[in-house]
Amino acid sequence: MSAKWEKKETNKGELTFEIGADQIKKGLDQAFAKTKKNLAVPGFRKGKVPRQIFNQMYGEEALYQDALNIVLPDAYAAAIEEVGIEPVDQPEVNVESMEKGQAWVLKAVVTVKPDVKLGEYKDLSVTKQNTRVYQKDIDAELERRQQQQAELVLKEDQPAAKGDTVVIDFDGYVDGKQFDGGKADNYSLELGSNSFIPGFEDQLVGHKAGEDVEVKVTFPDDYQAEDLQGKEATFKTTIHEVKAKELPALDDEFAKDVDEEVDSLDELKAKIKDELKEQKTNAAQEAIEDEAIREAVDNATIEDVPAAMVEDDIHRQMDQYLANMQQQGIDPKTYFQLTGTTEDDLHKQFASDAERRVKTNLVLEAIVEAEKIEPSDDEINKEVTDLAGQYGMEESAVRSALSDDMLKHDIAVQDAVALVRDSAKQDKSKKDEKEDEK
Repeated sequence: MSAKWEKKETNKGELTFEIGADQIKKGLDQAFAKTKKNLAVPGFRKGKVPRQIFNQMYGEEALYQDALNIVLPDAYAAAIEEVGIEPVDQPEVNVESMEKGQAWVLKAVVTVKPDVKLGEYKDLSVTKQNTRVYQKDIDAELERRQQQQAELVLKEDQPAAKGDTVVIDFDGYVDGKQFDGGKADNYSLELGSNSFIPGFEDQLVGHKAGEDVEVKVTFPDDYQAEDLQGKEATFKTTIHEVKAKELPALDDEFAKDVDEEVDSLDELKAKIKDELKEQKTNAAQEAIEDEAIREAVDNATIEDVPAAMVEDDIHRQMDQYLANMQQQGIDPKTYFQLTGTTEDDLHKQFASDAERRVKTNLVLEAIVEAEKIEPSDDEINKEVTDLAGQYGMEESAVRSALSDDMLKHDIAVQDAVALVRDSAKQDKSKKDEKEDEK
């Protein structure tokens, strides 16, 4: 094959290539076999007309377009491999010549992967991360678990206070008319949870069970129901019960109740400290990784990012997001109904950072090339095993879904991320806030 690449713009050029006689013959043979199945010619049974008769009646040229469609994918793939380009979008292919007895000549306008000029990506300076676990962190986690074990105790003839739970009926009106979603019976509401319209919960504080309260509020300007945004509303509310939280004592029995692996409160505190330490260490690693990768991308030079790559990233993110919803039993139609959003809204959500994600991937791929990162067979096998465990699949199914090249690419990118992250140096002077005192 003879192929020629001529760059016309930053990430776009013209690929000229030929389809030789052998490929043309193969394509014509397949095109004729496909065409004659439905061809009715007088004197011949349907699908049995000889090639010579077909050529006499219609001309071999009648097969050219079908033959081209058959051989073009392989010919184009061979051409881009020959000239060493990486297309990122479907090409715009035009026929230059299809003369009988000669090679066919085609020209394709191709958008290619942009060049990346790497800057510094190793030994980068990142913000110092604090992984120390303070006593206040342990106390906060203990309090959270204590709150989870709290019981609601009925308050007899006592006013509701912030933190109490009230059981109420409410009926909402705007401009003197009831509105959808504004009515409920025996609804449990924790005062101070800020789960209702601002101001609603505060107006129930100080009232007792059996009282009727007229609550007046104004819907926020960004309220999800557009017809209620900024509107004043009145809720006729009846308080049936007032309940207070009763917290368990923080003692050895509490510790054993919340964690069967410990026998005392001191053991629970020690275990919580270890867990928080692990969480902070993981969070620190993520923060270092994010900052280091961001710096590596900022240090690199990429002239332009093709719109096709940005759009591909957006749709990939959307597909992955909706697939995750599907795993939770929520199909796309139901998701959009529940959230009151559309496919366009989801597109906009992922569009905001799409170019940054594409640049990041381009830089990481450039690092893979610069560092000559080549995943081993053992790494590929481990990745297959990990993916199979993560998604509850057989390893053979993972192998069928992902080629070795795809697996190698993903592992190599992960290795590039690790290289940038692990070589980064934490700089205490970059930390904006002083470490909290114990």
